[in-house]
Amino acid sequence: MDKKLENLGKIEGKILLFGGVYSNLQALEALKTVAEEENILPEHCICTGDIVGYCAQPEESIQFFKNWKAKAIRGNVEEQLIENAEDCGCDFTEGSRCDILSQFWYPYAKSKLSENSINYLKTIANHLTFEIAGKKASVVHGAYSNISEFIFKSTHWSKKEENFEQTESQIIIAGHCGLPFLDVKDHKFWINPGVIGMPANDGKTDVWYAIMQEKDNTLDIEFKNLKYDFKLANKLMIENNLPSEYAKTLVTGIWNNMEILPNEEKNLQGKEIVFDAIKISKK
Repeated sequence: MDKKLENLGKIEGKILLFGGVYSNLQALEALKTVAEEENILPEHCICTGDIVGYCAQPEESIQFFKNWKAKAIRGNVEEQLIENAEDCGCDFTEGSRCDILSQFWYPYAKSKLSENSINYLKTIANHLTFEIAGKKASVVHGAYSNISEFIFKSTHWSKKEENFEQTESQIIIAGHCGLPFLDVKDHKFWINPGVIGMPANDGKTDVWYAIMQEKDNTLDIEFKNLKYDFKLANKLMIENNLPSEYAKTLVTGIWNNMEILPNEEKNLQGKEIVFDAIKISKK
């Protein structure tokens, strides 16, 4: 499949960055409210993919996103749904708990989506680019050349460097791994704003997003928590017989398993995530 690229041009003002809605309509509704309160234009709200996922309202989430007119790239789940594939394409190890659980939530999501929603997913780009503060930013899901690749903060920089070279960018905005982080080297910036569909394994029910803006000749990045009606999201998952492991994560903030995580990230389970104010020189 040929990649569809979309260039948003030069962006001024605030940009809202987020990933993994995961069919969590309650979180998506709460995030749209934040965007409105922050006066962020819908076209400056950017999702790193996987609008569809573990939670109970895939069709409602896609239609809400479509009507919001926010921007997104395709995650591996969108790619698989477009292709009418039989699995989520998450690159889980065969036979792992994540792989087994995906055999429940993915068919459920697939069965709920209308033709209208599938057609909408086909309009979403594989990658987005834009310019801010004199720097080129590219939005990828996992990695530029592998949509399902898990890249964490602990991932060796050489793996990240490949993406900067392939996209000719100074900023990469990525998703897929489910954890928010910033990694910086040689005036290049890897930003994962986190996901809103599931907590970040930090023992909190809040989820993560980020706001980026050029201000006073610097690029400011602020990672933020999002509160939403996690009890309703949990209730809907249980009522629809979706994996109880993921439903429980919504109310505990703890991942049921950490198979995909490197040791460094495993050791952070249940620990508070703290970000300092981040300012990037325009030079």
